Formats: sequence, structure tokens, C-alpha cells
Amino acid sequence: MKQLLFFALLLLALSTACTKKSPTPTQAQTIDTLPMVVMRIQQASRLYTAEYRIHKIVTHTDKVSIKAAFLKKDFSINLPATDRRVAIPMDATVKAYVDFTHFTAHNVHIDGERITITLPNPRIVLTQTKINHKEVKQFVDLTRSRFTDEELTSYERQGRKQIIASLSQMPIIEDAQRSAARQLVPMLQSLGYKEENITITFNETASQNNILRYLEVKNGNK
Repeated sequence: MKQLLFFALLLLALSTACTKKSPTPTQAQTIDTLPMVVMRIQQASRLYTAEYRIHKIVTHTDKVSIKAAFLKKDFSINLPATDRRVAIPMDATVKAYVDFTHFTAHNVHIDGERITITLPNPRIVLTQTKINHKEVKQFVDLTRSRFTDEELTSYERQGRKQIIASLSQMPIIEDAQRSAARQLVPMLQSLGYKEENITITFNETASQNNILRYLEVKNGNK
């Protein structure tokens, strides 16, 4: 009888010890998943999520005019046969990416079966502006000289600035955020999370008014 009582107490003690040492499902998931999530996302380094190709034709027209005054009124007269016109086709490539350089465990919140990933807002990079020199069109009257290389370069810079200004009218940030979520959700699903339990958020709220603060311009004029 004493032996049976001894074995019963021993089994109870072992059962209690195992219960204390074994993590709960939530604790086990946090311990096992968190480092894996951070490692898998950090491996991406830069996740390119959107790309836009922009075509623009930059035009410029000028005429020779004379200015005069008559009866205290100023007026300007365009001289005939002094027209100059140019059309410069430009192609630009704009990409958006998420930078995971500073991504850490602080960007991941796990609550049971739910996981929330907080990402930095996508960056926008104007990778290059290409001029199709063979398609540049000039019309110059006989009384005028052709556009100089310096003038053409100046118009190209104006076109580049116009392309940059037009980015605020395009939903690049929103497209990049949606694309980032689409690429990260399958990775998190492979770690055992259900799609309905995955939330992807971003550090800041980007708007059309502040989109240019995320812009990087590379020297790619060709």
C-alpha cells in the first residue's frame, strides 16, 4: 500500500513539473515564430513593389518679337518667319520599394494566432530619364538658327522636373503598400498564420501632398 502511494505521489510531482515547464501554445508560437518572421523579412533587404513607366513629350516654342510703346501703352509684335519649335520625347522609370534595413522584432506583434507587421512607408526612386534623340523633332524658320545643345539640355531638365511633379497625381504609394502586403502574406501563411489573422500596417500615412518626401532621384539622364 505504501509503495502504491509513493508511486502515485511521484507521478503527480512529475506531472506538475511538466506542466510548469511546458510553454503554452501562445508562448511556443511567439518563441518559435518571431525570430523566423524577422529573419525572413530581413532577407528581402529591399522589396521592390511597384514600377511605373512614364512617357512624356516636352515641347517648346519661341518667336522673335519686338517691343514698343505708343501713347504710353506697351505692345509686342511677333515678327513673321521667326518660329522655332522643338518636341523632345522622354521616357522615365519610377520604382517603389520597402527598405528592411532597420526591420527588427519591434516591428512584429504577435497576439495568439494573430500577427501584425509594421513596415516603413515605401520609397520612390526615379531611376532614369531617357531621351530618344532620334525622335527629337525641330522646326526652325530660315531666319532662325537651330536649337543649341545647351538649350535642348535645359528643356530636358524642365521635362524631368515636370515628370517628378506629376508623381503626386499617381497612386504609387498606395500601389506599393498593397503589393508589399500581397508579397508578405504568403510568407506568413507558410509559417502557420491564417490570412484573416495577418495585418500589415505602415509607420506613416502617406498622402498625395507629401508623396515627394519619399522620392529619391538618381542621375540617369541619357
